[in-house]
Amino acid sequence: MRHHFFRKKHIKTGRYITCAVISLVLAAVFILRLFQWQILEGASAVKEANQKSATSVTMTTNRGEIVDKNGVGLATNKTGYSLQFDYAYMTSSSENGTILRLINLLEKRKEKWLDTLPIIMDKNGDYAFKANSDSKIKYLKSKSFLGVNSYADANTCMQNLIEKYFATTKENSNPTAGYSKADLRKIVSVRYAMTLQGFSLNTPYTFAEDVSRETVEIVSENSDSLPGVTVQVTTTRENPNGTLIPQIVGTVGAISPEEYSQLKAKGYHLNDRVGQSGIESAMESTLRGTEGKKSLTINSSGKVTGEKVITAPVSGDTVFMTIDSKLQKVADDALAANVQAAHRLYSSCTGGSVVVLNVKDFSVLAAASYPSYDLSKYPSDAAYTNKLLTDPSHPLTDQAFESAYAPGSIFKPSVALAALQEGIININTTYVCNHIYRRFEDSGYMPKCEGNHGAISVERALEVSCNIFFFETGFHTTISKMNVYAKKLGLGEKTGVEIAENTGTLAGPAEKKTSGGVWYPTDTIQAAIGQSDNRFTAAQLAAYVATIANNGTRKQEHLVDHVTDYSRKKIISTTKPDTYTDNHDYSFLSKDNLDIVKTGMRDVCASPHGTAYDPFGNYPVEIAAKTGTAETSESDNTTFISFAPYNNPQIALAVVIPHGAKGTYSKNVAKAIYDSYFKLDQSASGTSAAKAVG
Repeated sequence: MRHHFFRKKHIKTGRYITCAVISLVLAAVFILRLFQWQILEGASAVKEANQKSATSVTMTTNRGEIVDKNGVGLATNKTGYSLQFDYAYMTSSSENGTILRLINLLEKRKEKWLDTLPIIMDKNGDYAFKANSDSKIKYLKSKSFLGVNSYADANTCMQNLIEKYFATTKENSNPTAGYSKADLRKIVSVRYAMTLQGFSLNTPYTFAEDVSRETVEIVSENSDSLPGVTVQVTTTRENPNGTLIPQIVGTVGAISPEEYSQLKAKGYHLNDRVGQSGIESAMESTLRGTEGKKSLTINSSGKVTGEKVITAPVSGDTVFMTIDSKLQKVADDALAANVQAAHRLYSSCTGGSVVVLNVKDFSVLAAASYPSYDLSKYPSDAAYTNKLLTDPSHPLTDQAFESAYAPGSIFKPSVALAALQEGIININTTYVCNHIYRRFEDSGYMPKCEGNHGAISVERALEVSCNIFFFETGFHTTISKMNVYAKKLGLGEKTGVEIAENTGTLAGPAEKKTSGGVWYPTDTIQAAIGQSDNRFTAAQLAAYVATIANNGTRKQEHLVDHVTDYSRKKIISTTKPDTYTDNHDYSFLSKDNLDIVKTGMRDVCASPHGTAYDPFGNYPVEIAAKTGTAETSESDNTTFISFAPYNNPQIALAVVIPHGAKGTYSKNVAKAIYDSYFKLDQSASGTSAAKAVG
């Protein structure tokens, strides 16, 4: 029994010893491994960690496109190549040399690089400020950049720039040696732009856009001598139909420092391009798209060792406009032909405009402005752009939306509606026209009518455009009541279109006071025939006649029909225009009064005595219209408003030809548009362009 006890105790002790040994061995292994990790391999692990870093960079996206209502391209994207500078691979010692070598390569191949410095070389080989660059020159001199005096000349600014970008070092006491003045300017231009655009590890700099494949291959072959220069597959803006509504489509350009300060909170960068005018600007947030992000792993030598897409870029949306390219081309050609014909007789006639609206929703089907230009050349072609900028006829101005002119007698339907609705006249009211208006005879003021119409009613007065009838009607209606109705019809009011537009001027005491004048009763009668201070755009006049055609309901004029995703497969939004004047219940204008005025406008075309009987007397589609001639210090303005078909209006239009003198020209433009819209045989009815020349 005792023996058995000691035997059990011995076995138990042995187990303890074995467990202890095993525990010690495991502990020793763990300590040795920990020593290896922390002491033997720790330094190399830290070194490896220090040699790698991760940075987040943006991924560019495609800008959305602009197309007409049928998908015809107006501002589209072309896949191409750009040359960019990668901060990770450029060093201060090689930077300037790389820039000059690349400039020389592109210039030898007659390709463009982005040159934005507002200092040029003049014909004498001296530094000079670039013309039309006041804002850029001001910023260059400012404390934010060079910090020189406001009166510093180009040479002073250039010397400061050279000192900024050609720093003296121990290794190189004369860093500009070997460079000509022209070379220095080229290098400085690029370095200046790199600074403005915040060139950094996550902000590459685009040196040249839309570079040919051949040039890309040469750059790739010479990559050893061009460190930091990378080739990127990009999309560049192009305008395949550059002469169609260029002022409306608008341009895209480099973001300015002022724009950047306003847009940086929205994620814009100094090297971004933004819409500068037209739809490109108005729909910037829609067209821009959303940039992506990716993470780059970079070792201590600056080499990218890995990358991972965090967020993929999303292309901008495509904007479908309301414009019909075919109808637009007809409007452009007819307007150009008739302005040119008028110019041959009246040298002061150099331009004009026409706007065509869908009566039901006030969408703009065509909007021509003459003279115009080619968006595929402006502003990329410097010589062409300079010619446009110095042209006294101002082709860059959108005359359809931005230029306002005295309307003349096309204002009379508005006066007639005001007087009828206020009960001042009715369908049977007549005034006697004996050619001379004698109400102010005692003061010596006796304006005239073109005719001698005798007793005349409102319908007949519209048909033959009798001034005497509307002098008297305007006098009794008063300017304040006339203007209430004019505004509701859209005159002197913005149309609501997406792009910049002129508000126009509605004549009256308030307007007269702002110019230091006093309003007299004689001003009222002149305003009643579309003279005095009345000034309206073609877009406003189109809205005005469309409102009459639409039974007094005025809607927001608009150029954007709908927006889709970039692929054009998914509709993102559709324009639903605001209703500015709702007259469906005839709370503004009664149906009877509207019908009276519409009948008078139909007689303008249908009656042999009507002022638009030629060319619309026997036209296959019933047209309602009003002609106008506004007196100016030179040849008169000629205007024309109309809608068709008379009994079921589909479209309305307004034509304005400043100093066109003869109404024939504006009517010809309208006829060409109607021929096209209603698909009539122009060879049978006669083209307006041919008539204009004849």
